[in-house]
Amino acid sequence: MKLFLTAALMTATATAGMADGHAKTVRMGTEGAYAPYNFLNDAGEVDGFEREVGDELCARAELTCEWVTNDWDNIIPNLTSGNYDTIIAGMSITDEREEVIDFTQNYFPPAASAFAAMSADADLAGGVIAAQTGTIQSGYVAESGATLLEFATYDETVAAVRNGEADAVFADKDALVPTVEESAGEMTFAGDDVPLGDGIGLGLRESDTELKEQFNTAIQSMKDDGSLNELIIKWFGEDAKTF
Repeated sequence: MKLFLTAALMTATATAGMADGHAKTVRMGTEGAYAPYNFLNDAGEVDGFEREVGDELCARAELTCEWVTNDWDNIIPNLTSGNYDTIIAGMSITDEREEVIDFTQNYFPPAASAFAAMSADADLAGGVIAAQTGTIQSGYVAESGATLLEFATYDETVAAVRNGEADAVFADKDALVPTVEESAGEMTFAGDDVPLGDGIGLGLRESDTELKEQFNTAIQSMKDDGSLNELIIKWFGEDAKTF
């Protein structure tokens, strides 16, 4: 009941603000633990590719952004219950998720997932594979015949490989590249890349059709003027897939 009243009060306040000529405040929910998509910087503030994209989208849509961090494993339930208004957290658009929430058009194109291990010949077919709970990667591993070992955070999946709990970690390749590079030869990619999902979009409650339209328009404008590609290259490098 407290949660419902709080959400209702914030909605009423935002509506009143629009009537007074002020920009509507939109709470942007992210994980803050999936660099370079999103992470907390040394000042404890949300940073990364999605912070820059989200702030620019809000500016173009004439909205005021407020950033909220939430653990990945309950990020969708806390959207639907009103704790924030969007999910902007490296979340791939999938049919399964669209049964519960709605998505904008993608602001990051469909990209590869990959395996990283301590050895390039790690057993990916019959071994133990670590993946973050509730991701498209964990779903893929569960159906692959390998043994799935799930963790709440990306960092825990990598640690499981390093300490020998898992033979490999399966995650977005864009997240794994800096992890492998910073391991100074300790970790390497194994097997082939795997294309999954329909790209990454903002998650919204199914009832927020007007907000979805506002963000879709803003995303399209960033695609049209090239600014979205510029941010992708800034955070993921010249070889990153762009629009």
